Amino acid sequence: MTKNKKKLFKIIKRYSFLFLGASLAGVGLEIFLVPNAIIDGGITGISIMASFLSDLPLGIFLFFLNIPFLIFGYTQIGKTFAFSTLFSITVLAIAVTVLHPVPQLTQDTLLATVFGGFILGMGVGLVVRYGGSMDGTEIVAIVASKKTSFSVGEIVMIINIVILSSAGLVFGWDRAMYSLIAYFVAYKVIDITIEGLEESKAVMIVSEKTEEIAEVLLARLGRGVTFIEGRGAYTGQLKGILYSVVTRLEISKLKSIIDEIDENAFVTISDVHEVVGGQLKKKAIH
Repeated sequence: MTKNKKKLFKIIKRYSFLFLGASLAGVGLEIFLVPNAIIDGGITGISIMASFLSDLPLGIFLFFLNIPFLIFGYTQIGKTFAFSTLFSITVLAIAVTVLHPVPQLTQDTLLATVFGGFILGMGVGLVVRYGGSMDGTEIVAIVASKKTSFSVGEIVMIINIVILSSAGLVFGWDRAMYSLIAYFVAYKVIDITIEGLEESKAVMIVSEKTEEIAEVLLARLGRGVTFIEGRGAYTGQLKGILYSVVTRLEISKLKSIIDEIDENAFVTISDVHEVVGGQLKKKAIH
């Protein structure tokens, strides 16, 4: 495959998943949450309340309220992000408009909260995973995090607490509490969608038996291992270091293997949010 074809394939793939994600978000909103007066955070939540109070279509508010933030994102983050976000917001606005005549699937508020939050989270997660956004507050949070001591997540949470609390004044406090549940469900599903069900873990092993540990890890887990040379700062002695990436479900077995070979090994385990390049797939074990 030529370089141009690869680039075209990546673009088609990105926008296909952006379309799917925005469409799923529309289903979560229009079929579950909005008919039951349950809102999401950010501009989406503001749009739902504005639509309810003005009796104008939700899609209009979703599109136009995000435009100022989209322009801001274009100048501060980049055109690829801005175009991906514009596409996603447009699809979302169209989706909720097309789905508006479709009857809600359930009038049970708790079911609507859980399933609406789940589908919405999956949709938003896909959009974020493929380089877009569907909410202007996220753009503000990204830029503000660079100029303050707050993280993106903390800024978004502060904004959304204010917005979700406002739902109590518009729909009643019970709906505001349901909205918090929906937001929490969506938040967790976004993480799973972005990072995948098999969370990866990076493992650093400092041991005097690195060769033996590497052989056993490769044979019993089928995972590749990289050797790194190190030196102890206190003793000045050369240290063998192993680096490998495994799944969360393999951590227990990995610890057991290391303990069998060298119970004095120093091991650190940290979360890996994304793996690019190389191979995380298991090697064949004969």
